Amino acid sequence: MNFMNQRIILTMMILIVLTVSCQLSETDGEMVEQDGAETISGGQSAGDKEPIQLTIMSHDSFAISEETFSAFESEHNAQIVLLPAGDAGAALNQAILAKDDPLADVLFGVDNTFLSRALDADIFLPYESPFLSKVSSSLILDESYRLLPVDFGDVCLNYDSDWFETAGLEPPGSLADLTKPIYSDLLVVQNPATSSPGLAFLLATIGFFGVDGDYTYLDFWEELRENGVLVTQGWEDAYFGHFSVASDGDRPIVVSYASSPPAEVVFADSLVLEPPTAAITSSNSCFRQVEFVGILKGTAVQKLAAEFVDYMLDKRFQEDIPLNMFVFPANEEAELPEVFLKWAVIPEEPVVLDPSDIESNREIWIEAWTETVLR
Repeated sequence: MNFMNQRIILTMMILIVLTVSCQLSETDGEMVEQDGAETISGGQSAGDKEPIQLTIMSHDSFAISEETFSAFESEHNAQIVLLPAGDAGAALNQAILAKDDPLADVLFGVDNTFLSRALDADIFLPYESPFLSKVSSSLILDESYRLLPVDFGDVCLNYDSDWFETAGLEPPGSLADLTKPIYSDLLVVQNPATSSPGLAFLLATIGFFGVDGDYTYLDFWEELRENGVLVTQGWEDAYFGHFSVASDGDRPIVVSYASSPPAEVVFADSLVLEPPTAAITSSNSCFRQVEFVGILKGTAVQKLAAEFVDYMLDKRFQEDIPLNMFVFPANEEAELPEVFLKWAVIPEEPVVLDPSDIESNREIWIEAWTETVLR
Protein backbone atom coordinates (compact mmCIF):
# COMPACT_ATOMS: atom_id res chain seq x y z
CA MET A 1 0.00 0.00 0.00
CA ASN A 2 1.53 3.32 -1.07
CA PHE A 3 1.61 6.48 1.02
CA MET A 4 -1.29 8.11 -0.89
CA ASN A 5 -3.60 5.14 -0.27
CA GLN A 6 -2.69 5.20 3.42
CA ARG A 7 -3.66 8.86 3.61
CA ILE A 8 -7.01 8.19 1.86
CA ILE A 9 -7.87 5.32 4.23
CA LEU A 10 -6.87 7.38 7.29
CA THR A 11 -9.00 10.29 6.12
CA MET A 12 -12.00 8.00 5.57
CA MET A 13 -11.61 6.56 9.07
CA ILE A 14 -11.54 10.04 10.61
CA LEU A 15 -14.69 11.01 8.71
CA ILE A 16 -16.48 7.88 9.94
CA VAL A 17 -15.54 8.65 13.55
CA LEU A 18 -16.69 12.25 13.22
CA THR A 19 -19.99 11.18 11.66
CA VAL A 20 -20.76 8.75 14.47
CA SER A 21 -19.77 11.37 17.05
CA CYS A 22 -22.13 13.94 15.53
CA GLN A 23 -24.97 11.46 15.46
CA LEU A 24 -24.45 10.67 19.14
CA SER A 25 -24.33 14.36 19.97
CA GLU A 26 -27.59 15.03 18.11
CA THR A 27 -29.44 12.35 20.07
CA ASP A 28 -28.02 13.50 23.42
CA GLY A 29 -30.74 15.24 25.40
CA GLU A 30 -33.72 13.59 23.69
CA MET A 31 -36.67 12.19 25.62
CA VAL A 32 -36.66 8.47 26.35
CA GLU A 33 -39.56 6.38 27.56
CA GLN A 34 -39.28 4.35 30.71
CA ASP A 35 -42.21 2.25 31.89
CA GLY A 36 -44.51 4.36 29.72
CA ALA A 37 -43.46 7.68 31.33
CA GLU A 38 -41.30 10.37 29.80
CA THR A 39 -38.11 11.02 31.73
CA ILE A 40 -35.08 13.23 31.27
CA SER A 41 -31.91 11.99 29.58
CA GLY A 42 -28.83 13.72 28.29
CA GLY A 43 -28.22 17.39 27.50
CA GLN A 44 -25.86 19.86 25.93
CA SER A 45 -22.11 19.52 25.72
CA ALA A 46 -20.21 21.31 28.49
CA GLY A 47 -17.86 22.57 25.82
CA ASP A 48 -20.44 24.63 23.92
CA LYS A 49 -19.04 28.10 23.36
CA GLU A 50 -22.33 29.94 23.04
CA PRO A 51 -24.40 30.15 26.28
CA ILE A 52 -27.45 27.92 26.28
CA GLN A 53 -30.66 29.85 26.86
CA LEU A 54 -32.92 28.67 29.68
CA THR A 55 -36.30 30.40 29.93
CA ILE A 56 -38.01 30.48 33.32
CA MET A 57 -41.71 31.36 33.36
CA SER A 58 -43.02 32.48 36.75
CA HIS A 59 -45.47 34.68 38.58
CA ASP A 60 -44.57 38.36 38.86
CA SER A 61 -43.31 38.04 42.46
CA PHE A 62 -40.41 35.71 41.63
CA ALA A 63 -37.26 37.40 42.92
CA ILE A 64 -33.73 36.10 43.46
CA SER A 65 -30.45 38.03 43.50
CA GLU A 66 -28.53 38.53 40.27
CA GLU A 67 -25.48 36.96 41.90
CA THR A 68 -27.34 33.70 42.46
CA PHE A 69 -28.53 33.57 38.86
CA SER A 70 -25.06 34.54 37.57
CA ALA A 71 -23.39 31.74 39.52
CA PHE A 72 -25.57 29.16 37.77
CA GLU A 73 -25.01 30.78 34.38
CA SER A 74 -21.23 30.70 34.83
CA GLU A 75 -21.14 27.12 36.03
CA HIS A 76 -23.41 25.78 33.28
CA ASN A 77 -22.58 28.08 30.37
CA ALA A 78 -26.19 29.23 30.43
CA GLN A 79 -28.19 32.37 29.85
CA ILE A 80 -31.28 32.63 32.07
CA VAL A 81 -34.26 34.46 30.61
CA LEU A 82 -37.04 35.35 33.06
CA LEU A 83 -40.61 35.42 31.77
CA PRO A 84 -43.01 36.93 34.36
CA ALA A 85 -46.59 36.03 33.46
CA GLY A 86 -48.92 37.60 36.03
CA ASP A 87 -50.08 35.86 39.20
CA ALA A 88 -49.65 32.12 39.79
CA GLY A 89 -52.97 31.23 38.18
CA ALA A 90 -52.36 33.37 35.11
CA ALA A 91 -48.87 31.96 34.60
CA LEU A 92 -50.20 28.40 34.80
CA ASN A 93 -53.01 29.16 32.37
CA GLN A 94 -50.53 30.56 29.84
CA ALA A 95 -48.35 27.47 30.17
CA ILE A 96 -51.36 25.21 29.62
CA LEU A 97 -52.52 27.16 26.54
CA ALA A 98 -49.01 26.94 25.07
CA LYS A 99 -48.44 23.25 25.89
CA ASP A 100 -47.95 22.29 22.22
CA ASP A 101 -45.40 25.07 21.71
CA PRO A 102 -44.09 25.90 25.18
CA LEU A 103 -43.07 29.47 25.97
CA ALA A 104 -40.45 28.39 28.51
CA ASP A 105 -38.36 25.47 29.72
CA VAL A 106 -39.24 25.69 33.41
CA LEU A 107 -42.30 26.99 35.26
CA PHE A 108 -41.98 28.25 38.82
CA GLY A 109 -44.75 29.45 41.11
CA VAL A 110 -47.57 26.92 40.88
CA ASP A 111 -48.79 26.61 44.46
CA ASN A 112 -50.89 24.02 46.25
CA THR A 113 -54.11 25.89 45.41
CA PHE A 114 -53.45 25.16 41.72
CA LEU A 115 -51.46 21.92 42.03
CA SER A 116 -54.17 19.54 40.82
CA ARG A 117 -55.02 21.73 37.83
CA ALA A 118 -51.35 21.83 36.85
CA LEU A 119 -50.92 18.06 37.10
CA ASP A 120 -54.17 17.31 35.29
CA ALA A 121 -52.99 19.46 32.37
CA ASP A 122 -50.04 17.05 31.90
CA ILE A 123 -47.54 19.75 30.90
CA PHE A 124 -44.61 18.74 33.13
CA LEU A 125 -41.85 16.14 32.88
CA PRO A 126 -41.21 13.90 35.90
CA TYR A 127 -37.90 14.60 37.58
CA GLU A 128 -36.92 13.29 41.01
CA SER A 129 -34.17 15.67 42.08
CA PRO A 130 -31.59 14.22 44.49
CA PHE A 131 -32.06 17.36 46.61
CA LEU A 132 -35.56 16.25 47.56
CA SER A 133 -33.85 14.30 50.33
CA LYS A 134 -33.24 17.68 51.98
CA VAL A 135 -36.93 18.67 51.80
CA SER A 136 -39.58 17.89 54.41
CA SER A 137 -41.89 15.13 53.19
CA SER A 138 -44.87 17.29 54.22
CA LEU A 139 -44.04 19.65 51.33
CA ILE A 140 -43.73 16.93 48.66
CA LEU A 141 -47.32 16.82 47.43
CA ASP A 142 -46.73 15.30 43.98
CA GLU A 143 -45.56 11.68 44.14
CA SER A 144 -44.97 11.69 40.37
CA TYR A 145 -42.25 14.35 40.88
CA ARG A 146 -43.54 16.58 38.12
CA LEU A 147 -43.81 19.51 40.54
CA LEU A 148 -41.14 19.86 43.22
CA PRO A 149 -41.45 22.12 46.30
CA VAL A 150 -39.17 25.17 46.42
CA ASP A 151 -40.54 27.31 49.26
CA PHE A 152 -43.48 27.75 51.60
CA GLY A 153 -45.20 30.58 53.42
CA ASP A 154 -48.13 30.91 55.77
CA VAL A 155 -50.95 33.38 55.13
CA CYS A 156 -51.99 34.75 58.52
CA LEU A 157 -53.55 37.73 60.20
CA ASN A 158 -51.07 40.51 61.00
CA TYR A 159 -51.82 43.26 63.50
CA ASP A 160 -50.50 46.69 64.47
CA SER A 161 -48.87 46.14 67.88
CA ASP A 162 -48.76 49.84 68.86
CA TRP A 163 -52.40 50.38 67.89
CA PHE A 164 -53.60 47.62 70.19
CA GLU A 165 -51.35 48.73 73.03
CA THR A 166 -52.58 52.32 72.73
CA ALA A 167 -56.21 51.18 72.55
CA GLY A 168 -55.74 48.93 75.58
CA LEU A 169 -57.04 45.91 73.66
CA GLU A 170 -55.70 42.41 73.25
CA PRO A 171 -55.26 41.40 69.59
CA PRO A 172 -57.47 38.54 68.39
CA GLY A 173 -56.13 35.16 69.41
CA SER A 174 -57.76 33.18 66.62
CA LEU A 175 -60.06 33.54 63.62
CA ALA A 176 -63.14 33.04 65.81
CA ASP A 177 -62.34 36.22 67.76
CA LEU A 178 -62.74 38.43 64.69
CA THR A 179 -66.54 38.46 64.93
CA LYS A 180 -66.50 39.99 68.42
CA PRO A 181 -67.85 43.58 68.62
CA ILE A 182 -64.55 44.90 70.02
CA TYR A 183 -62.94 44.15 66.62
CA SER A 184 -65.63 45.91 64.61
CA ASP A 185 -64.29 47.84 61.57
CA LEU A 186 -60.69 46.77 62.29
CA LEU A 187 -60.07 44.07 59.67
CA VAL A 188 -59.06 44.40 56.00
CA VAL A 189 -58.88 41.30 53.77
CA GLN A 190 -58.40 40.56 50.07
CA ASN A 191 -60.94 39.27 47.58
CA PRO A 192 -60.25 35.53 47.03
CA ALA A 193 -61.38 35.85 43.40
CA THR A 194 -58.58 38.32 42.60
CA SER A 195 -55.89 37.76 45.23
CA SER A 196 -53.68 34.80 46.14
CA PRO A 197 -53.46 35.66 49.86
CA GLY A 198 -57.19 36.41 49.75
CA LEU A 199 -57.86 32.89 48.48
CA ALA A 200 -55.46 31.42 51.04
CA PHE A 201 -57.27 33.20 53.87
CA LEU A 202 -60.62 31.95 52.58
CA LEU A 203 -59.16 28.42 52.65
CA ALA A 204 -57.93 29.03 56.20
CA THR A 205 -61.50 29.86 57.26
CA ILE A 206 -62.77 26.73 55.50
CA GLY A 207 -60.18 24.64 57.34
CA PHE A 208 -61.08 26.30 60.65
CA PHE A 209 -64.90 26.30 60.46
CA GLY A 210 -65.63 23.68 57.79
CA VAL A 211 -68.24 23.66 55.04
CA ASP A 212 -70.90 21.58 56.83
CA GLY A 213 -72.46 21.65 60.26
CA ASP A 214 -74.27 24.11 62.51
CA TYR A 215 -71.67 26.85 61.98
CA THR A 216 -69.69 26.98 58.73
CA TYR A 217 -67.17 29.26 57.10
CA LEU A 218 -70.04 31.12 55.40
CA ASP A 219 -71.65 31.82 58.78
CA PHE A 220 -68.32 33.20 59.94
CA TRP A 221 -68.01 35.43 56.87
CA GLU A 222 -71.57 36.68 57.27
CA GLU A 223 -70.72 37.75 60.81
CA LEU A 224 -67.51 39.37 59.58
CA ARG A 225 -69.52 41.37 57.08
CA GLU A 226 -71.83 42.54 59.86
CA ASN A 227 -68.74 43.39 61.91
CA GLY A 228 -67.44 45.75 59.23
CA VAL A 229 -64.78 43.74 57.36
CA LEU A 230 -63.23 45.70 54.47
CA VAL A 231 -62.45 43.81 51.22
CA THR A 232 -59.82 44.97 48.70
CA GLN A 233 -58.83 43.56 45.32
CA GLY A 234 -55.26 42.66 46.27
CA TRP A 235 -52.58 42.49 48.95
CA GLU A 236 -50.89 45.79 48.10
CA ASP A 237 -54.15 47.73 48.34
CA ALA A 238 -54.96 46.12 51.68
CA TYR A 239 -51.49 46.44 53.23
CA PHE A 240 -50.29 49.76 51.83
CA GLY A 241 -53.70 51.33 51.37
CA HIS A 242 -55.60 50.50 54.58
CA PHE A 243 -53.34 48.79 57.15
CA SER A 244 -52.51 51.30 59.88
CA VAL A 245 -48.83 50.33 60.07
CA ALA A 246 -48.03 50.84 56.37
CA SER A 247 -50.45 53.61 55.39
CA ASP A 248 -52.76 56.35 56.64
CA GLY A 249 -55.47 53.71 56.88
CA ASP A 250 -57.38 52.94 60.06
CA ARG A 251 -57.41 49.13 59.90
CA PRO A 252 -54.98 47.57 62.44
CA ILE A 253 -55.61 43.96 61.32
CA VAL A 254 -54.73 42.74 57.83
CA VAL A 255 -54.40 39.43 56.00
CA SER A 256 -50.70 39.04 55.18
CA TYR A 257 -47.94 36.50 55.92
CA ALA A 258 -46.25 35.07 59.00
CA SER A 259 -43.01 36.39 57.47
CA SER A 260 -44.30 39.96 57.05
CA PRO A 261 -42.89 41.19 60.41
CA PRO A 262 -39.27 40.53 59.31
CA ALA A 263 -39.99 42.47 56.11
CA GLU A 264 -41.05 45.45 58.22
CA VAL A 265 -37.60 45.39 59.84
CA VAL A 266 -35.66 44.94 56.60
CA PHE A 267 -37.48 47.69 54.70
CA ALA A 268 -37.83 50.18 57.55
CA ASP A 269 -36.78 53.74 56.63
CA SER A 270 -34.64 53.88 59.78
CA LEU A 271 -33.09 51.38 62.17
CA VAL A 272 -35.76 49.58 64.21
CA LEU A 273 -35.17 47.18 67.06
CA GLU A 274 -38.35 45.19 66.50
CA PRO A 275 -41.13 45.03 63.91
CA PRO A 276 -44.24 47.13 64.47
CA THR A 277 -46.39 44.15 63.51
CA ALA A 278 -46.94 40.58 64.67
CA ALA A 279 -48.64 37.54 63.13
CA ILE A 280 -51.43 35.48 64.67
CA THR A 281 -50.31 31.88 64.29
CA SER A 282 -52.64 29.96 66.59
CA SER A 283 -53.96 26.55 65.56
CA ASN A 284 -55.72 26.51 62.14
CA SER A 285 -55.55 30.31 61.81
CA CYS A 286 -53.09 30.25 58.87
CA PHE A 287 -53.04 28.59 55.49
CA ARG A 288 -49.76 27.12 54.27
CA GLN A 289 -48.89 27.92 50.66
CA VAL A 290 -46.26 25.74 48.99
CA GLU A 291 -44.67 26.87 45.71
CA PHE A 292 -43.39 24.39 43.16
CA VAL A 293 -41.14 24.22 40.12
CA GLY A 294 -41.56 21.93 37.12
CA ILE A 295 -39.83 21.22 33.80
CA LEU A 296 -42.17 21.87 30.90
CA LYS A 297 -42.71 19.20 28.26
CA GLY A 298 -41.30 20.18 24.90
CA THR A 299 -38.20 21.91 26.22
CA ALA A 300 -35.11 21.44 24.06
CA VAL A 301 -32.76 21.72 27.06
CA GLN A 302 -33.99 19.02 29.42
CA LYS A 303 -30.66 18.36 31.11
CA LEU A 304 -30.00 22.05 31.75
CA ALA A 305 -33.54 22.49 33.07
CA ALA A 306 -33.03 19.58 35.48
CA GLU A 307 -29.74 21.10 36.63
CA PHE A 308 -31.53 24.37 37.31
CA VAL A 309 -34.20 22.57 39.36
CA ASP A 310 -31.39 20.97 41.38
CA TYR A 311 -29.84 24.41 41.82
CA MET A 312 -33.15 25.84 43.06
CA LEU A 313 -33.31 23.14 45.75
CA ASP A 314 -29.65 23.44 46.75
CA LYS A 315 -28.47 25.63 49.64
CA ARG A 316 -27.19 28.65 47.72
CA PHE A 317 -30.49 29.33 45.98
CA GLN A 318 -32.56 28.31 49.00
CA GLU A 319 -30.72 30.66 51.33
CA ASP A 320 -31.38 33.51 48.91
CA ILE A 321 -35.15 33.03 49.09
CA PRO A 322 -36.10 34.56 52.49
CA LEU A 323 -34.81 38.10 51.92
CA ASN A 324 -36.00 38.22 48.30
CA MET A 325 -39.46 36.66 48.44
CA PHE A 326 -39.98 36.64 52.23
CA VAL A 327 -41.04 33.02 52.40
CA PHE A 328 -39.28 30.01 53.87
CA PRO A 329 -36.91 27.71 51.93
CA ALA A 330 -38.01 24.12 51.38
CA ASN A 331 -34.49 22.76 51.97
CA GLU A 332 -34.27 22.04 55.70
CA GLU A 333 -30.50 22.49 55.66
CA ALA A 334 -30.73 26.07 54.36
CA GLU A 335 -29.79 28.62 57.00
CA LEU A 336 -32.25 31.42 57.70
CA PRO A 337 -31.12 35.05 57.99
CA GLU A 338 -30.98 36.47 61.50
CA VAL A 339 -34.02 38.69 60.99
CA PHE A 340 -36.09 35.59 60.15
CA LEU A 341 -34.76 33.64 63.11
CA LYS A 342 -35.69 36.51 65.40
CA TRP A 343 -39.04 37.69 64.09
CA ALA A 344 -40.59 35.12 61.73
CA VAL A 345 -42.86 32.44 63.16
CA ILE A 346 -43.67 29.13 61.48
CA PRO A 347 -47.16 28.07 62.62
CA GLU A 348 -47.17 24.67 64.25
CA GLU A 349 -50.68 23.78 63.04
CA PRO A 350 -51.48 25.54 59.76
CA VAL A 351 -54.49 24.64 57.66
CA VAL A 352 -53.52 22.14 54.95
CA LEU A 353 -56.22 21.10 52.47
CA ASP A 354 -56.00 18.37 49.86
CA PRO A 355 -55.07 20.04 46.52
CA SER A 356 -57.68 17.93 44.71
CA ASP A 357 -60.39 19.20 47.08
CA ILE A 358 -59.27 22.76 46.40
CA GLU A 359 -59.37 22.19 42.65
CA SER A 360 -62.83 20.61 42.78
CA ASN A 361 -64.36 23.27 45.01
CA ARG A 362 -62.36 26.45 44.46
CA GLU A 363 -64.88 28.20 42.23
CA ILE A 364 -67.84 26.97 44.30
CA TRP A 365 -66.29 28.31 47.50
CA ILE A 366 -65.37 31.64 45.91
CA GLU A 367 -68.84 32.11 44.44
CA ALA A 368 -70.47 31.30 47.78
CA TRP A 369 -68.12 33.75 49.52
CA THR A 370 -68.96 36.44 46.94
CA GLU A 371 -72.69 35.96 47.49
CA THR A 372 -72.25 36.15 51.25
CA VAL A 373 -69.80 39.04 51.56
CA LEU A 374 -70.14 41.29 48.52
CA ARG A 375 -73.75 40.99 47.33
